[in-house]
Amino acid sequence: MPPRNPSIPEPYAGRIARVRGAMGGRRLDAYLVFDRMDQIWLTGFTGEDGGVLVTRRQVVLLTDGRFAETADLEAPFARKVLRKKRGPEATARELKRCRAARVGFDPSHMDVKTFGELRKLARPAKLEPVSGLITAMRQIKDAGEIAAIRRAIRVAENAFVRVQKWLKPGRTEREVAARLVYEMQRLGAQGASFEPIVAYGATSSLPHYEPSDRVISADCGVLVDWGARVDWYVSDLTRMLWPGSIPRRFATVYRIVKEAQERAIAVIAPGIKAGAVDRVAREHIRKSGYGKQFTHSLGHGFGLDVHERPGLRKKSDERLEPGMVVTVEPGIYLPGVGGIRIEDDVLVTETGHEVLSSLSKDLP
Repeated sequence: MPPRNPSIPEPYAGRIARVRGAMGGRRLDAYLVFDRMDQIWLTGFTGEDGGVLVTRRQVVLLTDGRFAETADLEAPFARKVLRKKRGPEATARELKRCRAARVGFDPSHMDVKTFGELRKLARPAKLEPVSGLITAMRQIKDAGEIAAIRRAIRVAENAFVRVQKWLKPGRTEREVAARLVYEMQRLGAQGASFEPIVAYGATSSLPHYEPSDRVISADCGVLVDWGARVDWYVSDLTRMLWPGSIPRRFATVYRIVKEAQERAIAVIAPGIKAGAVDRVAREHIRKSGYGKQFTHSLGHGFGLDVHERPGLRKKSDERLEPGMVVTVEPGIYLPGVGGIRIEDDVLVTETGHEVLSSLSKDLP
């Protein structure tokens, strides 16, 4: 059996201290965490059914009997409360037990029904919406998180190389997507970061296309957007595959996208605004005559979730900081014809940046 009150290990001790510091700045007596990835980041507890209550002196883990042993193993420093049924009753009891007057929560992680019920049950405690408290902390990755992301990238890349050798005309989009997931798991991934996008020919003009039974032939390219989850952290990459020769028009578009990406990556450094990075790529594509065909933001942060802060959006004033990890993924999409997207994962360092992904982007 784990000790009753073990000390909190790193990195969780530091993270909990930061949350408590933020609570103090907002005059909160407690903070509720209901997002699973926030919970993992804060305590290491990976159970599907969980909530965390952080007070000034305690960390309370609310879950159910299915995850009792998991809680003991992964977060022995937390006081475990096993709920007998779904609902806010156990949470309200804990708020009353700790005599919290002002309780923070992220409103994006609590539905209206739960909020209404918990507000009544927890009285006289007052629920205070605090958006993005942990989200903001999570965007700066520590050394352990960066190491996990590196592992997730290597697994995804090695799986892609295997699929690239296996791919031939006659395979379907769904077969390629399934093979990618299979190879990532063979290489140690928990699974895919998200359902892979495998878009052949004209369907590659749809940025978030879902693979179908369309058969791949040698006359068009295949856009592949995929990632691996390793130790809960993810990767996110996009490459183009060419089962046959590359049509001249697509070779030209590909070079434009590749140049736009390289120019954007080159300016990534601490202090630069996220929107400025987006504009570098967008301006190059616009001057090349395809401005209206670049229809999404340049990239996004990622870590435990595939989409995290910061967002590399053209109107973002958020400044990049060391420890942020972002995707850089410009694209040009020609409806009914096809699209090109190239995506790499980039770490913001103290002096500039490091491209964490390493798959070749050269045309065959």
